[in-house]
Amino acid sequence: MSTIVLRPAVPTDSPKILALIQALADYEKEPDAVLATEAHLQATLFADSPKVHGVMAELEGVVVGFAVYFYNYSTWLGQHGLYLEDLFVEPDSRGEGVGLALLRHLAAKAVSEGCGRFEWMVLDWNTPAIDFYRAAGAVPMDEWTVYRLSGQALSRFAEGASQEEGSHA
Repeated sequence: MSTIVLRPAVPTDSPKILALIQALADYEKEPDAVLATEAHLQATLFADSPKVHGVMAELEGVVVGFAVYFYNYSTWLGQHGLYLEDLFVEPDSRGEGVGLALLRHLAAKAVSEGCGRFEWMVLDWNTPAIDFYRAAGAVPMDEWTVYRLSGQALSRFAEGASQEEGSHA
């Protein structure tokens, strides 16, 4: 088995991170959904006070995967949590332990920083990822449904219009 090196993402990783994000979007059957650019990554992942963080995974000195995470908060626990936004390993490098190393690294970070939870979402059709996460001991939150406001719906709502009002305008 090859040696896996995990390290914090650095600004020069932006092109590779963007390529991995696009590969993830392709895998998730949303190839045209990526709007992020290298400039976006520079402004967010590598800001003076970033609200999101990245970890790069290397095999034999070559970046083959990444994870992007941020912190959330549980009012019930009164503790921060670590939220995994994306984890992706290039197909040719799967089975080498890279995904497991990334997941364990973030779990250890959550524990060492006193986080009460480590959470993420997975598409319900992504059986390989679901099996991987279950094998790690993760449990699905079946009783919860994710809601999202984005794009024009978010803008309209922020301006005080409801979705119904916006559709009649």
